[in-house]
Amino acid sequence: MQNQSDFTHFNNEGRARMVNVGEKPETHRMATAAARVLVSRETYELIRTGGMKKGDVLTVAQIAGVMGAKRTPDLIPMCHPVAIHGADLSLRLDEARCAVEIAATVSCDGKTGVEMEALTAASVAALTVYDMCKAVQKDMVITDVRLLEKSGGVHGDFHREEEK
Repeated sequence: MQNQSDFTHFNNEGRARMVNVGEKPETHRMATAAARVLVSRETYELIRTGGMKKGDVLTVAQIAGVMGAKRTPDLIPMCHPVAIHGADLSLRLDEARCAVEIAATVSCDGKTGVEMEALTAASVAALTVYDMCKAVQKDMVITDVRLLEKSGGVHGDFHREEEK
């Protein structure tokens, strides 16, 4: 059975709180997350050829992902504002899956990790792909949002083994 003190994001009254990270040492932190947007063949070709009416889907989604990383604490209630050093997004087309593959890497030197910033960046980029293409296709699927790896901090490193 768990005690109230086992739950770090609850105060003594059982209410949500932001954890105090003031005493933690600063370390270099890095996290990479990914997402996938499954599209139809028609949508895929419009993205590939630059034929989408709203513009260059991959470039706009890449910029949106960077903005998402920077705005994470505004969206996720218990996330600390983190002075990120960088946010790098990679978007590529996967013809076999008829998909847009998104990877987002975020880094900082801080007292808390950047996993949520990387996940938010990948998610916002995926949502932007949807927004840019929704006039052509309504049944796109955003899927496989996941943390691929993280380093730094007291909980150590993590690396997901991806299936090909």
